[in-house]
Amino acid sequence: MFQVTAAQARLLEAARVGHLATADPAGAPHVIPVCYTLAEQVIYSVLDRKPKRASVARLRRVRNIQANPEIALMVDHYEEEWLRLWYVLVLGRAVLLWEGEEQTAAIGLLRQKYPQYRKMDIDGSPVIRITPTRVVSWAADQPDERATG
Repeated sequence: MFQVTAAQARLLEAARVGHLATADPAGAPHVIPVCYTLAEQVIYSVLDRKPKRASVARLRRVRNIQANPEIALMVDHYEEEWLRLWYVLVLGRAVLLWEGEEQTAAIGLLRQKYPQYRKMDIDGSPVIRITPTRVVSWAADQPDERATG
């Protein structure tokens, strides 16, 4: 099993948003911003109740994951001071957790990280579980973390 390094985990845990890329069966990409948390070498993101154009089951990311579980999650930090730039690119496999202990635990972890989720009714919401297969990272101020993974 692939292991996220301690330095990569620190960056992932500190960031507030990532960009999830999925692809449909024909390979057409779809990228959206997501809130997420890292726990035990797994990344979780909930399909929350913010207004959406389609039901949760009809969301493009859901359909894409069901058809093609290979995903990418890009988490990065930009500043005008380029010595503070960094990114973590997580390549992995996603599954949808519609219910169960892991889904419930993931929502608890997401509520710890994001106070907004404490006020949202997300208890029965599906969770995307990402198992990393490869992680590439780079940090301008950490030469030992440049393009690793």
